[in-house]
Amino acid sequence: MTITICASLKFWDETLELKAGLEKLGHIVYTPVKVEGVDYWEEDGSKRVAAKKTQDLISEHMEKIEKSDAILVANYTKKDIENYIGANTFMEIGFAHHLKKKIFFINPMPNQPYIKEELESVEPIILEGDLSRII
Repeated sequence: MTITICASLKFWDETLELKAGLEKLGHIVYTPVKVEGVDYWEEDGSKRVAAKKTQDLISEHMEKIEKSDAILVANYTKKDIENYIGANTFMEIGFAHHLKKKIFFINPMPNQPYIKEELESVEPIILEGDLSRII
């Protein structure tokens, strides 16, 4: 299966671990692009925005989703939000749903009130950390 990982780049190390685990299971894996020189933890997001614009990173990632059979949402704890899903990842989930791709979450759904109902409506498959459950 071809899988695109969708995640906040704050979870870059976890994304690389997921990629290695999926490839070990025989999957073809696409990941987001991490731009060198951009601090993804910086409070002022202007460098992240500039990189997204100049390199058209949002469209590039959507093209990866189009070429995939499924997406894997790498939702981990960020600050005080357990199983966090950010704005870009939320857009990618909606896009994958529209394209009728399988949607997997590595961890349970977050309790983020503004997106919880929408996430439930796309009926993601919750892996509970077990990549072998991807079929």
